[in-house]
Amino acid sequence: MASHRRPKQPSRARVTVLTTAAAAAMALSAQAANAAPSAKPSKDEVKSKVDDLYQQAEKATEAYDGAKEKQATLEKEISTLQDKVARGQDELNKLRDGIGTMASAQYRTGSIDPSVQLFLSSNPDDYLDKASTLDQLSSQQVEALKKIQEKQRELSQERQEATDKLKDLAATRTQLGKNKQQVQDKLAAAQKVLNSLTAQERAALQADQERASRASARTALSGNPGVGSGRAGAAFAAAQRMIGVPYQYGGTGPSTFDCSGLTSWAYAQAGVTIPRTSQEQANVGTRIYNQADLQVGDLVLFFGDLHHVGLYAGNGQVLHAPHTGANVRYEAMSDMTFEFGVRV
Repeated sequence: MASHRRPKQPSRARVTVLTTAAAAAMALSAQAANAAPSAKPSKDEVKSKVDDLYQQAEKATEAYDGAKEKQATLEKEISTLQDKVARGQDELNKLRDGIGTMASAQYRTGSIDPSVQLFLSSNPDDYLDKASTLDQLSSQQVEALKKIQEKQRELSQERQEATDKLKDLAATRTQLGKNKQQVQDKLAAAQKVLNSLTAQERAALQADQERASRASARTALSGNPGVGSGRAGAAFAAAQRMIGVPYQYGGTGPSTFDCSGLTSWAYAQAGVTIPRTSQEQANVGTRIYNQADLQVGDLVLFFGDLHHVGLYAGNGQVLHAPHTGANVRYEAMSDMTFEFGVRV
């Protein structure tokens, strides 16, 4: 009779080896899939990413400009205060010399009262507070002591004000450094994205931007774009002369500009001083919310936080300093989020 044998079961060791091998194969397959090159972003995708980074850089640029402006203002105020304190100290020294001369004269004649020694004290307040002592002083001496008292208080306030401004200056310089680093980081990130394009693609992107600028210029100058006021027209004419000048964060002209640097420079050529940053420029005149009411030379503000500004060029176009890597040029306002205009 034939014997029936049960099939031999694989050993535990063999099962473990097979399972490990399968897991390793799956892991290698996953690694290979992950290592597969991802699809290269298109030129339009790169442009969109770079434009976003440039916008972030411009936000940081306006913050940098504001901190730089505040630093310059504080430095001037501190210098003025320090000069004032120095002059005040000279005046105080002369007053003390005068009261000392009076005390010496009294001593030589033998008429000096022991209390007159307080004339030379650095703090005459306590002395003047004693009404009984006033009877022992001449009106001239009382007046001299009061002047010393007033000058000491004035100097103390001025020194405190200078100290406070110095602290503010130190904080402003720290913030300035942070803003500058933020700008540089965003620009470096934008350049890295641009470097993902071939030289031919970068050239094509640049050509697209130049064609768009020329088209915007033709649109702005066609028809009847409206005439700006005398100073707005003069500011716009000055900005037109800067077409082709490169953008540089912190640039105030005439060799480089950032957005608010161009507008503040242009208005300065028209004899009008406006603030340095776009957010401050938003408050220098009458706001105009309807684009149809804009006139050539009006300031035009963009984006919710007002971090970009240019000059209205007519027919829905703006003349502005766009971003790093670009020059002063015309552009369609529809390419950005218009908030309102300002007639200076």
